[in-house]
Amino acid sequence: MRLVVSGIVFLAALAAGFLYVEETQPSWYARLRYPLEYEHIVRGHAENYELDPALVAAVIYRESKFDPDARSSSGAIGLMQLLPDTAEGIALLTGGSRFDVDDLYDPEINVRYGSFYLRRLLRKYGDERLALAAYNAGQANVDQWVAEGGEIPFPETREFVDGVLEARDVYARVYADELGLSG
Repeated sequence: MRLVVSGIVFLAALAAGFLYVEETQPSWYARLRYPLEYEHIVRGHAENYELDPALVAAVIYRESKFDPDARSSSGAIGLMQLLPDTAEGIALLTGGSRFDVDDLYDPEINVRYGSFYLRRLLRKYGDERLALAAYNAGQANVDQWVAEGGEIPFPETREFVDGVLEARDVYARVYADELGLSG
């Protein structure tokens, strides 16, 4: 009986410790849960397109978990999960003379195009939540929601927006030096 009670106390202490770490997210834990790669690319393109580098990192985290070879079932590719048609339009708008879908697997190109697109959406909507919703669900959907004066009806898109904003706050807090946010 004593062994069972000891086991229960141990499990309760372990669960309490886990809940504490999950709730407070100390830096070491946040760095494990929210990795950061390609910070020089993120920082450079965020600066170039006047974006918060923590926001760019958060979009990448939500979209691909920093996997440059990620490909979604809808055909979105790379770190920032860009659709080839969207990326081709960005390539032409930014002065490119040719476009190759395989370029989207290149972290530098993918983050450049994704940052350009995110800046464009922020300018269009003037609202971070709507811009992120358009990044996830498409501009036509967001335009319709705005015209109808409603909230974001897609649960997946609401989760995406909330997840990106939560991750942005973590990246800003934990990776301030790497993202050039301190000093």
